[in-house]
Amino acid sequence: MKRALKHLLLALATACGSLAPAWAQQTPVSLVFAGDIVLDDTAGALIARGGDPFAGFGDLFSKADIRLGNLECVVATTGSAGEKNYTFRAHPRTLPVLKRHFDALALANNHSGDYGREAFAEMLGLLHSAGLDYFGGGHTLQEAHTPLLIERKGLRIALLGYNEFMPRSFEADADAPGSAWSEDEQVVADIRAARSLHHADLVIPIMHWGWENEPVANARQHQLARLMVDAGADAVIGGHPHVTQDIEHYRGKPIVYSVGNFVMKETDNDKQRVGWVLRLQLDASGVRAFDTRVARIDMDGIPTPDTATASPCWQRGEASVGQCRNPD
Repeated sequence: MKRALKHLLLALATACGSLAPAWAQQTPVSLVFAGDIVLDDTAGALIARGGDPFAGFGDLFSKADIRLGNLECVVATTGSAGEKNYTFRAHPRTLPVLKRHFDALALANNHSGDYGREAFAEMLGLLHSAGLDYFGGGHTLQEAHTPLLIERKGLRIALLGYNEFMPRSFEADADAPGSAWSEDEQVVADIRAARSLHHADLVIPIMHWGWENEPVANARQHQLARLMVDAGADAVIGGHPHVTQDIEHYRGKPIVYSVGNFVMKETDNDKQRVGWVLRLQLDASGVRAFDTRVARIDMDGIPTPDTATASPCWQRGEASVGQCRNPD
């Protein structure tokens, strides 16, 4: 009843301008998202020495209402490395530094299960103990597909995370920990449930998808992104290709196909050493605006802001995405 009344008042306020209540005139909620984060090599060693690989972006993170990143490694002391070219496991000492800069982490990717279910379960417990929320993964299949709900300034925002890059063996099971895999019907059901069951005002899926080193999203990404918007997503944010990809609007909703890397030593070309930190400005109608900060990643995998290079930005009412330098 209270929620229905709130939406009725918002409709009246929109029609009557000067009658808008204070909560309808509030400043937008700012949400920042950083791409792939791996803390098992030089970045982990930097933390062990008392350093902070995120320091260059500390001011940007500290000013945001919601701070998110994709944790592209498992944080654990247990487990055995899988049979893969690259396996990433970070020490739990990295968690206080993550907590300094992030509120929640996306776990749906192709490396969070590198050391098996035991290590994944250990990570879930460590994140909880550190006061870090997570989404796109859980102790069970149901938990992995349950949205993380964050409320700021009266807005209730649901975050969902999905992986669709092999191995699928990292997927959670009915009684086994793991990540959320993106089956189209399940994704649609999760987005709808975020509104109908969890009463979210906004729903934002975070995707791990696409082909590595491709600067343009592929047909599968386009198909799934539009399906999610049709189901009720207010924005779609992606990663995994290790490079930035194109941005489009569909039905007035922004789709950022890939923000690229953020903290990542294992890079093999210059394009992989450029990422975006995305900042969304959210209100009751969805995304009011967004901008990006360019991250230049050195050979040790540590990012620093590039304030001279223009990067994508947009605000409601504009027909297309523009380019901005060093947004406030």
